[in-house]
Amino acid sequence: MRDNKPHSNMNEKEYEIVELLRKLNMNRPVALTLASLSNGDEITSREIEMNSSLRQPEVSIAMRYLKDNNWVEIREEKKTEGKGRPVKLYRLIIPLEEIIQSIEKRVLRESQYVLENIEKLKRLA
Repeated sequence: MRDNKPHSNMNEKEYEIVELLRKLNMNRPVALTLASLSNGDEITSREIEMNSSLRQPEVSIAMRYLKDNNWVEIREEKKTEGKGRPVKLYRLIIPLEEIIQSIEKRVLRESQYVLENIEKLKRLA
């Protein structure tokens, strides 16, 4: 499985971000896309594909998730040369630290729910 080795264009920090997000049950395309956006720069879908080794449909699905969580801004820019669709540019609008805090809150809520159910089971046993 190619998830175990560094992705060709990712730096060490981005790769570590992906590994840690995966351990928190974030799906692979979202983790790779988030890591690609983690430095705060505005980048194209194509740059995300090249950086993360994801295919275009995977980037689109990951972007939908990031957009649904209000973590990313999408801007279209007309091509300066030739014809075709405008280029989409993506940028995190929430700092990575805040995204991590929201993941932390979710994990704590889920853990609390599990612990409550364990306590109920203990009472029933």
